[in-house]
Amino acid sequence: MSGGPQRVVLLHGIWMVGLTMRRFARHLEAEGFAPEIFGYPSITGGPQAAVDGLLAQLRRGGPAHLVGHSLGGLVALQALAQAPEVPVGRVVCLGSPVCGSGAAAALSRWPISRLYFGRSADILLTGCAQWPPQVAVGMVAGRVPRGLGALFARFDGPHDGTVAVAETHAPGLADHVVVEASHSGLLFSSQAVVQTAAFLRAGRFAR
Repeated sequence: MSGGPQRVVLLHGIWMVGLTMRRFARHLEAEGFAPEIFGYPSITGGPQAAVDGLLAQLRRGGPAHLVGHSLGGLVALQALAQAPEVPVGRVVCLGSPVCGSGAAAALSRWPISRLYFGRSADILLTGCAQWPPQVAVGMVAGRVPRGLGALFARFDGPHDGTVAVAETHAPGLADHVVVEASHSGLLFSSQAVVQTAAFLRAGRFAR
């Protein structure tokens, strides 16, 4: 991927909208990238509808990197698993439970869980830890334990208030880094932006 600013498609998480990624996008633009935001209905639409829409956007615009927060990262990985021929450079997941979400599993015992997670419940429970081997995937996890997930899940190790750091590990990751941020705080973290830009450029996080 060369010849001007590199295209980066950003995906938001559950219960969020495209606007929530705008600040992160502005910072990536300042880092020399050409960001665009992919919005999708995370509750009513479900991951497959999001995957279809993302793939359509990728095919229209040419090669791109992907950055997905939480559920957005899972949607990005599922899209690559279904269409490995789509020209994607590198992927950064921000606090995505690639091994499945313990908080989602705990909340799933409550009748209200289907209302909360909607059609995204299954992918949050199981995660998405497989993608084409030619695509380098990096994970930025948080360890500031502030979030509603702690009300439902019992975390045994570091977590960001919603997702445990252990839930963000997967054997196929090219790199993994932990920053001082909560789950939603990853979207406002200067560390997360710097690490994301470093990985998109070189396939490794800054040390």
